Amino acid sequence: QTVNKLKKQLTMNQNLKQNKQNAVAFYKTAYEGNPQKAVDLYVGAEYIQHNPLVGDGIQPFIDYFERMAGEYPNKSIEFVRVIAEGDLTALHTHQIWPDNIEYVTMDFFRFDNNGKIIEHWDSMQEIPKTSAHKNTMY
Repeated sequence: QTVNKLKKQLTMNQNLKQNKQNAVAFYKTAYEGNPQKAVDLYVGAEYIQHNPLVGDGIQPFIDYFERMAGEYPNKSIEFVRVIAEGDLTALHTHQIWPDNIEYVTMDFFRFDNNGKIIEHWDSMQEIPKTSAHKNTMY
C-alpha cells in the first residue's frame, strides 16, 4: 500500500512538472506569433476562454494571437513564476509592449486528464511608473 501511494505521488508530481512546462511552452509559442502550433501541441478538444477580450474557443484564440503578433511584433515576455496544483497551472509574467509599457499578468490554465489545456483565465495590470514602496510587482 505504501509503495502504491508513493507511485501515485511520483506520477502526480511528474504531471505537475509537465503541466508547468507545457503551460509555459504554450503561452510562449502563441505570444511569439505561432498560436496554431501552440494549439496543435498543447490544447485539448475544447478551449474555454474567460478573457473578455478574446472570443471563446480555439479559433478565436488563434485569431487573437496572430493579430497581436502582427500589430505588436516587438513585445516580450518573461515567466517569473510557475505554480501548479491539481489540474491548474498559474503563470506570473512580466510583459513589455511597444512604447515601453509594462504589464504584470497572471494566467491560469486548467488541464484535462491527457495533460492538454482546456480552460484559461487571466488578469493584467499595467505597471505604474511610480510606487508607494520600493518592492517590485514580482
